Amino acid sequence: MKETLRLVLTLSIICLVAGALLAAVDTMTREPIAEANRGKKLAALQNVLPNYDNSPDANVVTVEHAGRSWIFQVALKDNTFVGAAVETTSPAGYGGDISIMLGINAENQTQAIAILGQKETPGLGAHIESDDFKGLFAKKDLATTQWAVAKDGGEIDEITAATISSRAVTEAVKAAIDAFVANADTIKQTGL
Repeated sequence: MKETLRLVLTLSIICLVAGALLAAVDTMTREPIAEANRGKKLAALQNVLPNYDNSPDANVVTVEHAGRSWIFQVALKDNTFVGAAVETTSPAGYGGDISIMLGINAENQTQAIAILGQKETPGLGAHIESDDFKGLFAKKDLATTQWAVAKDGGEIDEITAATISSRAVTEAVKAAIDAFVANADTIKQTGL
């Protein structure tokens, strides 16, 4: 009985110490991780939007489309709408979720995309992060472009041996474009 009590007490102390250490590490790393994520988001905004002179991450509008909330970050230059960026995610990637930031300019064209997160196969699907693939989405007219991969009759060339990844990115971009088009007037008036 004494031996069992000693083991229970020892394990309880070990668990308490481990829990306290984990809580301390979480507290110490929470802010740096949040700051790193914000820096990554700001860098993506600069990559996908035309030149702007406001803070798009502080000039946001939330719209509803297709049963989902979309948060658009609006870019202004000289108090004039120059573009908007939106984060979109596809759960249909080969390795799981693919997170993307899409930039749309004032000419109703895609400006650029940035891949924020992905778990695709290295050497295959991970090529969605290549400049060549991301470049396929630049300066495309929102209304006239066939937003599908070539294999599905669209205008976006899929990556060889990575059609699933290519299709997931294209479908996520298309969903964000549909949300923008349906709410363009509201988005373009934000912050003016």
